[in-house]
Amino acid sequence: MTAPRDPGRVRSGGPTTPAVSRPSPPIPLVPSPRVPPDSSPPGHPPGGRHRTAAGKRSRLDGVDAARAVALAGMASVHILPVMTPAGAETAAGAIAAGRASALFAVLAGVGIALGTGGPVPVSGGRAHAAAAAGLVVRGVLVAIVGFTLVELKPHVAVILAYYGLLFVLATPLLRLRAPVLAAAAAVWCVAGPALSHVLRAGRRAWPGDQPGFEALGAPAALLRELLLTGYYPVLPWLTYLLAGMAVGRLDLRSPRVAAALLGGGAGLAVAAWAGSALLLGPGGGAAVLGADLGERRYGTMPTDTWWWLAVEAPHTGTPFDLAHTTGTALAVLGAMLLLARAAPAVVWPLAAVGAMPLTLYTLHVTALVVFPVEAAQAAGITAGSLLMAHLVAVLVIGVAVRAAGRRGPLEAAVRAASGGVRRAVARGGAGESG
Repeated sequence: MTAPRDPGRVRSGGPTTPAVSRPSPPIPLVPSPRVPPDSSPPGHPPGGRHRTAAGKRSRLDGVDAARAVALAGMASVHILPVMTPAGAETAAGAIAAGRASALFAVLAGVGIALGTGGPVPVSGGRAHAAAAAGLVVRGVLVAIVGFTLVELKPHVAVILAYYGLLFVLATPLLRLRAPVLAAAAAVWCVAGPALSHVLRAGRRAWPGDQPGFEALGAPAALLRELLLTGYYPVLPWLTYLLAGMAVGRLDLRSPRVAAALLGGGAGLAVAAWAGSALLLGPGGGAAVLGADLGERRYGTMPTDTWWWLAVEAPHTGTPFDLAHTTGTALAVLGAMLLLARAAPAVVWPLAAVGAMPLTLYTLHVTALVVFPVEAAQAAGITAGSLLMAHLVAVLVIGVAVRAAGRRGPLEAAVRAASGGVRRAVARGGAGESG
């Protein structure tokens, strides 16, 4: 008996033999912003920053390093089993399943906020319109890459179309500050899953086929899948976006902020786990849900009872799942920001990987199409060895690209297109005012 892997291991079958063990984590595709200088010693990256090609923009290495952690977690649950043949959770499943995808999504919000002013958001109608236009272009291009990957028939669920929609939905939020965004994240953590529960009433909790280019012919059905019923339903996932944008509006150069993210995130994760355990145990929820409680989920939960919203299992999109995985994401980000200050040499290669997530994610998915886990095992290569090959490959590529002072090719292309549109809209406003 072959143990399941996660996320997004696509298989044939119906609801009792899931097509996907769990969704692939998202990839943050928004670069970190320019940040002001600080008092770091000569020869060391100030506050864990580095320069990109031509020295035009500084990046927060801690943010990029957190992306690398998410990428490694995603690769591990794509390749390694997350459950043993006996039904017990493996180390990969216990550590990374659900948490890696949430980390990617939270970091998407962080990147969007950092790329639109950081602690001081864009102001004025024209500046907002320019930033929003660039973000829409970025989302469309990311979705196109996602549709292209789906056409390769990968054995993983591709996140990028959902991700692109998240970028578009972020556009009205670009002028909001951290307190408002944080409050909205807290409210939506409960309201989003509840609204999804109501809107999906009578539908089975099953994502169906992945959306490719053919899905563009039925835009209403595509939007329903991306928002409500797919592997990464955007409606509840807005919680991650809002939380990440709130964090991106803070001073991430501050060690005090980093420590608060680490401690507060860990506390939130524990509180969410404990709250769910109390409701399901002493509260009686487990007795109501019965044996179905142990079934693995792939983006959504059944709607036959509101008790499903008390579950904290990965990729369920419940308030407790969202709170727990948001907390773990914040904790990882805080830890990487602190590590970037304390040991910049250690973080440097991780930041190199995290600076080109779209390119590396695309290469990872493509590699699994060309040489899937089953083919590797048939050739005598263990899943652990295949995972190590993927991790070494992304590390070598990331370090080489950073050492050359370049961006990832897909990052460069998306940035050129979205940046060009953003500048054109901004110039148009300047011309009108002149």
